[in-house]
Amino acid sequence: MTKPTFYITTPIYYPNDTLHIGHSYTTVAADALARYKRLRGYDVMYLTGTDEHGQKIQKRAEEAGKDVMEFLDEIIAWIRDLWDKLDISYDDFIRTTEPRHTKVVEEIFERLIEQGDIYLDAYEGWYCTPCESFWAERELKDGKCPDCGREVHFVREPSYFFRMSKYVDRLLQFYEENPDFIQPESRKNEMINNFIKPGLQDLCVSRTSFDWGVRVRSNPKHVVYVWLDALTNYITAIGYGSDNPADREKFERYWPANVHFVGKEIVRFHVIYWPIILMALGLPLPKKVYGHGFLLMKDGKMSKSKGNVIDPKLLIERYGSDAIRYFLLREIPFGQDGVFTPDSLVERLNYDLANDLGNLVHRTTAMVHKFSGGVIPVPAGYQAQDQALIDLALQTVKDVEAHMDEMQFSLALSDIWKVVRQANKYIDDTAPWALYKNGDTDRLNTVLYTMTDVIRMVAVLIQPFLPRTASEILRRYKIDAEAAKWDALYSFGAASSGQTVEQGNPLFPRLDIKAELAALAELTGKRAGTEAAAQTATKQEVKQVSEKQTQEQQVVEKSNLIGIDTFSQVELRVGQIQSAERVEGADKLLKLQVDLGSEVRQIVSGIAKHFTTDELVGQKVVVVANLKPVKLRGVQSNGMILAASEGDLLKLVTVPETIPNGAVVK
Repeated sequence: MTKPTFYITTPIYYPNDTLHIGHSYTTVAADALARYKRLRGYDVMYLTGTDEHGQKIQKRAEEAGKDVMEFLDEIIAWIRDLWDKLDISYDDFIRTTEPRHTKVVEEIFERLIEQGDIYLDAYEGWYCTPCESFWAERELKDGKCPDCGREVHFVREPSYFFRMSKYVDRLLQFYEENPDFIQPESRKNEMINNFIKPGLQDLCVSRTSFDWGVRVRSNPKHVVYVWLDALTNYITAIGYGSDNPADREKFERYWPANVHFVGKEIVRFHVIYWPIILMALGLPLPKKVYGHGFLLMKDGKMSKSKGNVIDPKLLIERYGSDAIRYFLLREIPFGQDGVFTPDSLVERLNYDLANDLGNLVHRTTAMVHKFSGGVIPVPAGYQAQDQALIDLALQTVKDVEAHMDEMQFSLALSDIWKVVRQANKYIDDTAPWALYKNGDTDRLNTVLYTMTDVIRMVAVLIQPFLPRTASEILRRYKIDAEAAKWDALYSFGAASSGQTVEQGNPLFPRLDIKAELAALAELTGKRAGTEAAAQTATKQEVKQVSEKQTQEQQVVEKSNLIGIDTFSQVELRVGQIQSAERVEGADKLLKLQVDLGSEVRQIVSGIAKHFTTDELVGQKVVVVANLKPVKLRGVQSNGMILAASEGDLLKLVTVPETIPNGAVVK
């Protein structure tokens, strides 16, 4: 039986310098999806690579005093080493300087000239060198590049142009017939309103002011400009235009791509220019383009000029690849922007990996050794307590599949961690140590086996995300190849009784928070210094504004308004109510257990007269997470739940189900 195919790509990265942690985010996400599809039985082609032509590359090589290819080879070696360290399982790495690519680009260009889709004219307008983008006057923002905010300069030179306008109606029809083509949905509205409706200009596709690129065969003074060159990597890498029959068969097998993963800043090129190029070539269009958000620092987007980039290799060296993969995929809902902070990294590693997963595996292994001689026992019969955990694990498989189909990695991990946390609670509730002490062997064996097989299921579920950790768990628990397959998740009980479980060090040792924050500050010393300088500058700006707006400030004080500095101290996070019960002796108070993603908080709230305990369970609420703990009627409360009231009516401030627990409310 022929396997279904799945073709996934990352953007091809621009190697004018080494990459930062934001680039790793895209590649790790694509890798998780590729690994998941392989587990589901797909014939996967996962492509990444580098876009190696253009003015910036030539200039950087000259500045370094190196031949361009020598300059590139060093950076590409660094990038490939990074992907190895992150366990990226790509099937091909395309370099746009390779003959298999450049030859086909030359041929495509000549074909499009012959078809009349490309014509020779002169370009006159605004150009951003860092982005390698041309802009019309109306598209500039405050006279600067609308993408990066840098200065643009006016250029005039002979250029070839692609007749984009010829295909606009077909493109809009394609959007209408394929509503899921652009994800998230908001990106499509942005493309139509900002670029297509105002009038799509013909695209400049050649340059004469530099010579590092694929030359136009019929007019060698011109080199093919970045996007026609770069975008075609997605088809040249799988054999398009090749004379080799095996390459042509490969292209037929994998094209069209199932999904292109791209950063949101290059969505325009992938959902407007790329589809039109494919239409001109008579080729099917990709099934989906997913424009994810940025991984930001507190002071904005990462960039070398700001000095706020983080070298992912330093993080991997200190914490391991799985820890960094987990953080990137769990912390940020895919499609949205997320903020990297040392605090959030250490919290995820400590609470999710060390306290939850690491603790579950370590304590279970220890109990199997202590109470069962290190051997997985035979279960004697399941009770309701066991079945509840088993049912949750089985349902989670379906939930994870649904999330992965929507490429919502953080939600998939959130659901897996519900099983991990429930399994830890199951151990506390069943108390195997007490069963052992009381000689209740049958019950003890069932509990130990339930714990073991749930761990097997968790290990299989996390394989796309934490491949090394998953492999180590399966090894320690002697889970055979069949029981480690995705299909083995659809039933409980695949762990083999009689196997000896191997003990080992904790998978994720708990970190000393202060020591790690200090180490991270040292690892990112340059960034920290830059950030401190930026904060100083900001304080000076605030002081100047304050001096100029004395009257306005007086009004603010009289009306009890607060400044943004004060408001920014309030930490609002999404929480999900797990349980609710009345506080004894208090008519208004409820004691709630609220899941904040990295921990479960107890919060006492005066909402008992407005809600029953049953209707609160499962609600996604907004929590003030950094409120000083207090005791209400002798019960500890660690936070506050936001609600709105009008007269006798009280409503909780809620968020959609798709927002993960622990997400920051901004």
